[in-house]
Amino acid sequence: MDIQKTRKNKAQRQEIRQAWLFLAPAILIVAVFFVLAISFAVYLSFNDVNLYTSSYSFKGFDNYLRIFQDKKALIALKNTATFAFIVVPLQTFFALIIAYILSSRGIKGKKLFRLIYFLPTLTSSSALTIIFMFIFNVYGPVNEFFMSLGLYNEPINFLQEPAYALKVIMVMNIWSTVPYYMTIYLASLVDLPASLYEAASVDGATAIDKLRYITIPYLRPITTYVLLTGIIGTFQMFDQAYIFSNGSGGPNNSTLTISLMIYQYAFGQMNTMGYAAALAIVLAIIIFIASRLAEKLNGGR
Repeated sequence: MDIQKTRKNKAQRQEIRQAWLFLAPAILIVAVFFVLAISFAVYLSFNDVNLYTSSYSFKGFDNYLRIFQDKKALIALKNTATFAFIVVPLQTFFALIIAYILSSRGIKGKKLFRLIYFLPTLTSSSALTIIFMFIFNVYGPVNEFFMSLGLYNEPINFLQEPAYALKVIMVMNIWSTVPYYMTIYLASLVDLPASLYEAASVDGATAIDKLRYITIPYLRPITTYVLLTGIIGTFQMFDQAYIFSNGSGGPNNSTLTISLMIYQYAFGQMNTMGYAAALAIVLAIIIFIASRLAEKLNGGR
């Protein structure tokens, strides 16, 4: 018995060593690129950092207090929050509706529609931004279309008007992200029992009733995922605003987001890495709170 127990313990220790050996690369990557990176970012946020001279001077909470005194930071927070709270609900709504329609039995050419809808997802964000800048140009198709309808006589400079600039990016973001989330909804709708719809039809339920009382409750866990990823993506929006404004956040800071502002302070002419790190930490906290709220509002599943 003792010999068998000893062999068993030896085999277990060998399995544990093998397990740690297989986990070692992942643990190393997580430790270096996540734990150490986040810890270093937190350290930077409490210091005044000069990258040119590699000097660090402890400032305590000054960088964090500066955020609430910086008018530019408050504008960036407002733009980012507005962008997230408009784009996320709309892209979720449109993705759900389109997925519901394409999952219906009576629709012909569903595969073709799915392919067409999914094409924007395959295009890079940079290319999409340039395309939309052309579409909403002063002499672009949008202005020509609305002027041909007689809605206005003079073209609107969508790219340089603060009232329209961020809205153009919103439209582009919704148009490019809806296909991805639509595909996720469609993948889940495949598993929805058709008998539920058939029973609802027998009871006289309309298509809207089926969507409200069957489809939406069934897709609630998927909706939570869509909301969380949407919130994270919109709060981190950088490349579109950077290309659209050539890195300035203009016109008149109307396209300035927190991520773009972090880039400006970290790698721009201001050379204030410590303040940029504080902004990044605050952004991470905001994303976490907004994600938790969205999860709770959707049932916490």
